[in-house]
Amino acid sequence: MFTAACETTVKASTDPSIFILGTRSVAVPLRQRVESALQSGQGNVCLDFAGVSVTQAYMDELLGVLLLRYGPTLLERVAFKMCSEDVRAVIQFVASARIRDYKELTEKAVIS
Repeated sequence: MFTAACETTVKASTDPSIFILGTRSVAVPLRQRVESALQSGQGNVCLDFAGVSVTQAYMDELLGVLLLRYGPTLLERVAFKMCSEDVRAVIQFVASARIRDYKELTEKAVIS
């Protein structure tokens, strides 16, 4: 998740005056860019979080939504770089929660 080779790198923020990414609405365009890159066969995608912090809400909209759509194998194609320890902690928290949710949803679908 933090060390995969990447063919495409996407900066979380290109504006040097922004140092915290906090709302769900700010995460949507980045999530759409990542999803587009993955669907168009651009290889593995790295998300570069150099110089920014994130909230749980932001990361849930970015990563959580993708994990619920594609499942845990998404993390084989998406990596995170230049993350502070705080950003890493938020990523790990959101990933573990949404992977658990994905597994519960797929188990319910199999039972139904």
